Amino acid sequence: MELPLVVGVDGSEPSMRAVDWAADEAALHGVPLRLVYASLWERYEGAALAEGLGRSSEQVLADNIVDAAAKRAQRRAPDLKISTAVLPDDAVSVLLDEGRHAFAVVTGSRGRGGIAELLLGSVSLAVAARAYCPVVVLRGSHDNRRTPRTYQRIVLGVGEEPGNAAAVRFAFEEAAARYAGLQAVRAWRRPAHRTTDHPLLAGEPARHDEQRATEDLEAALSGAALEHPSVQVRRRTVEGPAHQALLDASATADLLVVGAQRRRGRSGLQLGRVAHAVLHHSACPVAVVPQRV
Repeated sequence: MELPLVVGVDGSEPSMRAVDWAADEAALHGVPLRLVYASLWERYEGAALAEGLGRSSEQVLADNIVDAAAKRAQRRAPDLKISTAVLPDDAVSVLLDEGRHAFAVVTGSRGRGGIAELLLGSVSLAVAARAYCPVVVLRGSHDNRRTPRTYQRIVLGVGEEPGNAAAVRFAFEEAAARYAGLQAVRAWRRPAHRTTDHPLLAGEPARHDEQRATEDLEAALSGAALEHPSVQVRRRTVEGPAHQALLDASATADLLVVGAQRRRGRSGLQLGRVAHAVLHHSACPVAVVPQRV
């Protein structure tokens, strides 16, 4: 059974651009596309969803939205297998449930609610922080341009925690499918409490930290690099905050991939500080890939 790529639609322009991106992605990986509309979407994105479209009935509105999205996706990828669903629940519950049996979930950065333009919508943030499949949030140029620029480059953030395997594998697969290069970024910082009294040794602790970051990065990439020998990888270690290094790299990337740990038996939002920051401010789409620990 082929797992579909699921995209949430609500009739807003960001969600329709998410349909475009998802159609391209599904065609690229040869998986079906599933378009879902949550009939209680306005619970999260505000009453403007209902008022702005002047609907006569909930069902008519829902049918019109998913039909328009399906036609748009089919025009973009004529051979794509597409299914649609209108589900009687709130958007977060619908997308989390659909994501249990999905290749990935794609969302626009925000819906029709009165949310500040540069901030991430509550639906996208909640899904990215709780889903058990990869979640791609359309950010940056995909938010405000009909034909975003492409760079043929995927950026991968590799953190200190051991749970990077799923994100690394996802990034390599994306790079291979797109015939794109992969830039793997590992940020490191010297502990503030570390000092040395000898001037000739002043640089040694920093070199040690950088060397350890380089070794950690190589260890994280080694297995996937062997599985995808055609992917050209640029390894980069950066001193400083990880989120800033990734935001800088996102300016010339087609996709930014970060990991997020999902601890068994724990409920609520499970999203690290770095993933949270890039979801709000990235200049390109962000893929949050969960790792169960």
